[in-house]
Amino acid sequence: MQTLEAIYARQMIRRYTDRPVSDEIIRRLLEAGARAPSPHNRQPWRFAVIRNTWRARLADAMGKRLRADLTHDGVAPTQIEQDVARSYQRLTSAPVLILVCLSMADMDVYPDGRRNQAERWMAGQAVAAAIQNMLLAATELGLGACWMCAPLFCPDTVIETLGLPTDWEPQGLITLGYPDPEAPAKRRARKAIDTITLWRR
Repeated sequence: MQTLEAIYARQMIRRYTDRPVSDEIIRRLLEAGARAPSPHNRQPWRFAVIRNTWRARLADAMGKRLRADLTHDGVAPTQIEQDVARSYQRLTSAPVLILVCLSMADMDVYPDGRRNQAERWMAGQAVAAAIQNMLLAATELGLGACWMCAPLFCPDTVIETLGLPTDWEPQGLITLGYPDPEAPAKRRARKAIDTITLWRR
């Protein structure tokens, strides 16, 4: 598959078959992620591959945090339980989860907040590029994947549940598996390029 073909074919997949995903395939995705560009070539991404009962552990912990947040927001209890159940199902129905984290351990440190903030933004952009590389690689390899940003809302919960190193900052989860052929394809419309582009010739 050519690069542009993968870009146009990629879509968020949330339903998977029970077919296992091999460690070899996962390593190919991680290698693709690690080929992303990064500031100063510091490669600030970190990956945790989550399988088996660890998926349910993480889903349960994140669900408790989601329930607490929504309760604090005053959301109706029935809606809360629906949201928690949907989140749990998404995390546990995928054969594999890949947690993508950001580490600032190797990034530059400046004497002022302005440049430190820029350094963090650059590192975050690199991590997002790594995620996109993995999503495109998954598409080429016939896998389905979905990028979820839920760990941003409960990083401490994710870190504690998975026992992550202290410098790993959870950024996103990729659910991964072979697509369920019975699941309906959903193509979301994109904004017209002319409405989001300025030309300075």
